[in-house]
Amino acid sequence: MAKLYVNPNVKKGHINPELQGHFSEHLGRCIYEGLYVGENSDIPNVNGMRTDVVEALKEIKVPVLRWPGGCFADEYHWKDGIGPKETRKKMINTHWGGVVEDNSFGTHEFMELCRQIGCKTYVNGNVGSGTVQEMSEWVEYMTFEGVSPMADQRKANGHEEPWTVDYFGVGNENWGCGGNMRPQYYGDLYRRFQTYVRNYNGSKPIYKVACGPNADDYNWTDKVLETIFDHSAGTGLLSGLSLHYYTVPTGKWEVKGSATDFDEKLWYKTMKITLKMEELIKRHTAIMDQYDPEKKIGLIIDEWGIWTDVEPGTNPGFLYQQNTMRDALVAGINLNLFNKNCDRVKMANIAQMVNVLQSVILTDGDKMIKTPTWHAFNLFKHHQDGELVESSIETKEVGLEAENMIPDLSESVSLGKDGKLHVTITNASLVDNTDIEMILAETDVKSVKASVLTGKMNAHNTFDAPETVGSTEFTAVKAEGNKVIFTAPACSVLYLEVEI
Repeated sequence: MAKLYVNPNVKKGHINPELQGHFSEHLGRCIYEGLYVGENSDIPNVNGMRTDVVEALKEIKVPVLRWPGGCFADEYHWKDGIGPKETRKKMINTHWGGVVEDNSFGTHEFMELCRQIGCKTYVNGNVGSGTVQEMSEWVEYMTFEGVSPMADQRKANGHEEPWTVDYFGVGNENWGCGGNMRPQYYGDLYRRFQTYVRNYNGSKPIYKVACGPNADDYNWTDKVLETIFDHSAGTGLLSGLSLHYYTVPTGKWEVKGSATDFDEKLWYKTMKITLKMEELIKRHTAIMDQYDPEKKIGLIIDEWGIWTDVEPGTNPGFLYQQNTMRDALVAGINLNLFNKNCDRVKMANIAQMVNVLQSVILTDGDKMIKTPTWHAFNLFKHHQDGELVESSIETKEVGLEAENMIPDLSESVSLGKDGKLHVTITNASLVDNTDIEMILAETDVKSVKASVLTGKMNAHNTFDAPETVGSTEFTAVKAEGNKVIFTAPACSVLYLEVEI
């Protein structure tokens, strides 16, 4: 029997709701058809936003949404997306599918979407092909309250009051699609551009995010921070540093593997690859600690998730993939890691929200399904705004190949504002149900209730069978004094609410 030790009296950090953030790019059917159908659509909508999708996103308490990209951000010119829709400039989306972007979804629409969801805003600015003036004017347009050229233009376009921009990304993947820059060059550009991301009206300061590394590019992290901190206080110039890491099941970008057709060996290899996230967090944090030992700067993992080959017969530039229990386990493992490292990780944004990569929702016309990843997020939402408490779990190695053995279990435990313990556990073994004894230090258990998400490794929801995979009440759990005893099913994500 595996032991899970929990000490509710030892707090390890605050779990920002933003650790369960999301990402929407002008890519494939993420925004158009997925989130936005237009005011004149037959699909039920409020101001053009799909009602069914918005309600599903509210249910998992989406805390923050990043937009407009991604690679698209560094070719996006915001003035093309304001004003009367019929006069907005059209363009070709050269990054994603070569389709026409009509800019009918722009700044006003994004802010309206976030208003309906009830989430914070994370806007990504254009450094790759944009100018300081363009970025500065965008911030002014969105946030300035008084009389100014941009504020006046916003008012003329129908929004009298300024919006709140909670997070602002100064460029995206500037080591690649955002300009193929060297880290020192980007570091200097960041210093310049961020100067003009101003805080107007004495409002809450905008949280400024610098472009961080691609996966294990530790040199980028070091050189960017060295440049930003040179001849300055450093921490006054940036709030967060991004990190992008995708779980590619085969480990090869050329042939990433099917989203649904995979064997047990590839299951464990996928989990091994996703677990590299822990190493990335630790090693990038160690570099950040040299410049910011007080951990004032957040690590912002604003692109993560599983990336497979597209579904057969779909546009390869649209990145549309199905979503199975494998995706749910990838989500659960990563969300536990983010919780356990919440002293440095302050936000994470799964890629992407609807119809693209590891999405929580898929749509087809007026139909919508919640993916296994949606159900995983629905279990994890109880951690939001809680306090991480000390916990550790005994694990065993599972797998079929020596190079792809993994620990079977992962966990994180938080103490919520409701005074209850919230526990999430993943069991990545495909064959072993694992008996677990949770032992609470100096604390007795009054009651416990639980939910579980489990199924065959490639089980997924379709538009014909939308409820094949979903969480259910888990009753095989009992409390005895300071212990909770239960069995974590193979291939599962488990949530326990413990009253103490």
